[in-house]
Amino acid sequence: MKLLRVGTAGAERPALLDEDGTLRDLSGVVDDIDGALLADPSARARVRAAAAGGLPVLDAEGLRTGPPLARIGKIVCVGLNYHDHAAETGAEIPAEPILFLKAPDTVVGPDDTVLVPRGSVKTDWEAELAVVIGRTARCLESAAEGLAHVAGYAVSHDVSEREFQLERGGTWDKGKNCETFNPLGPWLVTADEIPDPQALRLRLRVNGELKQDGTTADQIFPVGEVVRYISHFMTLHPGDVINTGTPAGVALGQPEPRPYLRAGDVVELEIEGLGRQRQELKDA
Repeated sequence: MKLLRVGTAGAERPALLDEDGTLRDLSGVVDDIDGALLADPSARARVRAAAAGGLPVLDAEGLRTGPPLARIGKIVCVGLNYHDHAAETGAEIPAEPILFLKAPDTVVGPDDTVLVPRGSVKTDWEAELAVVIGRTARCLESAAEGLAHVAGYAVSHDVSEREFQLERGGTWDKGKNCETFNPLGPWLVTADEIPDPQALRLRLRVNGELKQDGTTADQIFPVGEVVRYISHFMTLHPGDVINTGTPAGVALGQPEPRPYLRAGDVVELEIEGLGRQRQELKDA
């Protein structure tokens, strides 16, 4: 299933994109798309039954697409998780996953405006596969168990401010948590529709120019292992999100003068089977 949320910010309604690409209203079946829904097999079964029986059609014209998941608990991010991205930045391949957190309030819709922070000169792009947790995960023993705890996948844009992240001391979090720095969606695609999360192509363009063109096959730590690993350091709950890293092609990895983002730039990104995003940047 392709689940999404549509409407004005803060007042989105749950919806479903059917196999024909028709947008259908789920608000008569479930209250919202969130961790409670993902953790409840009977609720998911009601959604599937309603989808098979026909749901009211929504007019998509002019209708905003919001983040596909409400009430996100936490966003756990994996840094330097692609071989080619580590190489372009001159970093060593990490022996264990590098973890940092993004606040849920960084999440916006897939086509919402992204704000360049005040004083920023190094705002960067990062196309990422987002993993959405559907079952509580504690101290998992195998990558297969990790995959079994995944409810679905989405496109994530891990926008980053590199000066804040790398030159201002402390942890990476300062460059990762600026307002609007995590567009998510358009869809939450349930795990049954993605048989192999290590076979997905990611692409990102800035002002129409292709910058990133990678595949999740290049991940250093694959999805199942990432979920297993994180579960040993924190409990993962239904509705938590994991951003699994970005492939090569970010501004940070390019020669000087690096083409960091500015107000007026347009970023478009997509992941095979998970949909597309488009954001125009404006000054905060």
